[in-house]
Amino acid sequence: MNTFDPAKLGAAQDDLREFNRIHAAQAGFIGSITVDLGGGREFVMNVWQSAEDADAGVSVLGPHVGRLLSPLMAAASEFIGAGPVVGTDFAPTRQS
Repeated sequence: MNTFDPAKLGAAQDDLREFNRIHAAQAGFIGSITVDLGGGREFVMNVWQSAEDADAGVSVLGPHVGRLLSPLMAAASEFIGAGPVVGTDFAPTRQS
């Protein structure tokens, strides 16, 4: 879970786009699901082809997190866990 400073986050959309572009370019990265929990808090689930891809991607992304995301945080990110995807049941999303 990430907790952002809402004012800093609103002013840093270019940084977020840059991070998302770098993230998406990592081998084995499938995508992310982000849920806005309010108050600057977001739950983010990143999905990778394999644990090895995730480990490699995280090692590449670390410096970019420090440069692009950490300055926007109001609190340290909380790692909840990792494991294989055992099922999905997504309906088409609504566009606002």
